[in-house]
Amino acid sequence: MVEMEYTTLGDTGLEVSRLCLGTMNFGSEQEWMLDDRERSIEVIRRALDLGINFVDTANVYSTGESEEIVGEALEGYDRDELVVATKVYGEMFDGPNGGGLSRKHVLDQCEASLDRLGLEYIDLYQVHRWDDSTPIEETLSALDYLVETGKVRYVGASTMTSYQFTKALYEADLGGYEQFRCMQPEYNAVDRHEEANLLPVCAGEGVGVIPWSPLAGGFLTGKYDRDGEPESGTRAETDEYTRRRFTDENWAVLDAVRDIAEQKAATPAQVSLAWLLHKPVVDSPIIGPRTMAHLEENVGAVDISLSDGEIERIEAPKTPRWPAPEKD
Repeated sequence: MVEMEYTTLGDTGLEVSRLCLGTMNFGSEQEWMLDDRERSIEVIRRALDLGINFVDTANVYSTGESEEIVGEALEGYDRDELVVATKVYGEMFDGPNGGGLSRKHVLDQCEASLDRLGLEYIDLYQVHRWDDSTPIEETLSALDYLVETGKVRYVGASTMTSYQFTKALYEADLGGYEQFRCMQPEYNAVDRHEEANLLPVCAGEGVGVIPWSPLAGGFLTGKYDRDGEPESGTRAETDEYTRRRFTDENWAVLDAVRDIAEQKAATPAQVSLAWLLHKPVVDSPIIGPRTMAHLEENVGAVDISLSDGEIERIEAPKTPRWPAPEKD
């Protein structure tokens, strides 16, 4: 059985497992999601039993259904050991104030998320996207209030440009607001654009990094073939986000991943996750298993060691990016 490893989130003292359980797949919003509440709860509880103490969701995932499932799954577990993260920004209802990062929406949705999760506080509350229609100072002030009142422990962000994130860090420092302690970028062996964007900022400022889509929407699991159509029921069958990975460069990356996996008696998914875990700037990739088998497989990545040469083989087919500085 794999023994889970832990690290601190960025420069904070918050201890999180090296893998974070993402719960976007739990709900009924898309055909490829796990639309089975009991099975979803079983997967979450198995993850906790395997040592994952870090669970990430969002209010907009299946319009609150994911948060409800997470809340039910966490019942009976030691709250002091768990790190529960959720997000705010997405549109939760039609009409005025249904989405965004206004003070009203942030405060209202924090209360709604707490209610769905069945918790008294959120460990990590993240802004899901940048909101051009709301001054960042207004958002930071609202998040600061939530920390001051004990409803949130840490605040974080997801999917911004480096300019937007740097501006947010600067304005928080200038105004004396709670700083973003964590960033969720898209990052995996075929999507490496953040090496020239957000990752250097995070490394330089001591911000924790928890990449989303660490398996490139399922592409890096190796379940798709160059010459075949996606099988029925797979994400790529209906989701352009995964299908756009089908490029010659990316297939070459996957070839290297498959070869290394075969040599190590591992799976492509495990090698792809291990590649991320070997990046000093990365704290905890967000995995999104839909089945118990996927979960067990992903957790096995913690035991996979890659040499410098193997990492170079995985990275060689892609255009080099600026290297992300190492975390002190």
